[in-house]
Amino acid sequence: MTPPARAALERTCVCVPTYNEVGNLEMIVRRLRAAVPTADLLVLDDASPDGTGALADRLAAQDPQVTVLHRPGKEGLGPAYLAGFRWAWERGYDAVVQIDADGSHQPEQLPGLLAAAERADVVIGSRWVPGGSVHNWPAHRRALSVGANTYARYTLGIPVRDATAGFRVYRLEALASMDTHEVASQGYCFQVDLTLRALDRGLTVVEVPVAFVEREVGTSKMSDAIVREAAVRVGVWGLQRRGRQARERLASLRRSPRWHHLEETP
Repeated sequence: MTPPARAALERTCVCVPTYNEVGNLEMIVRRLRAAVPTADLLVLDDASPDGTGALADRLAAQDPQVTVLHRPGKEGLGPAYLAGFRWAWERGYDAVVQIDADGSHQPEQLPGLLAAAERADVVIGSRWVPGGSVHNWPAHRRALSVGANTYARYTLGIPVRDATAGFRVYRLEALASMDTHEVASQGYCFQVDLTLRALDRGLTVVEVPVAFVEREVGTSKMSDAIVREAAVRVGVWGLQRRGRQARERLASLRRSPRWHHLEETP
């Protein structure tokens, strides 16, 4: 069944977190402005030592739809996006977009995600649903992504096939119900965290196939620490989720007539 249409997304804020992306930022801003000309862009720079922040300021000076939020240091992907979400909420936007600055998420595909958000609370640009694809990734990166998503899907018992994807659209009203102030995830498991929160609150989450392209300029922020954080946190969330489900099933059983019949049987 197709979900009903929601309120129109009249104001959209595209959040672009950056750390040492001076070689990519101007390109991604140009492509975003062409792909979604009515959207505003918020660059979230974590005090990049390569001059990304200064470049962002120059781009903002040339375009009133580009704003820069300078952060004091490198704190991770999660805190950067949470700062962007708060900024957008305080200014009355209807939706926020997550997108990488390195070109791996193609801005030209963003209109399709925004169209899907007309009937969803959360839209994920998915590499691992039919029609999705990954280009120019080495075999070990592909295996890591597939393995991480399989681990998350079965450990947490969720239907999403690309819970680690970072190309997303959130309705702000949906984010407001997800208790994002409690989110402590730093790296890529931030995406899994928000996916789980959305599903647990009964929000409509849809996956739209996208073509992911490996960056051509700069270096990936993936690290062993990020992988370890994701593995540990997802494992803990899985245990907590399974325990909560077991308690709910037991409580439901105790409310059933059959349970009372068993209690009354001598």
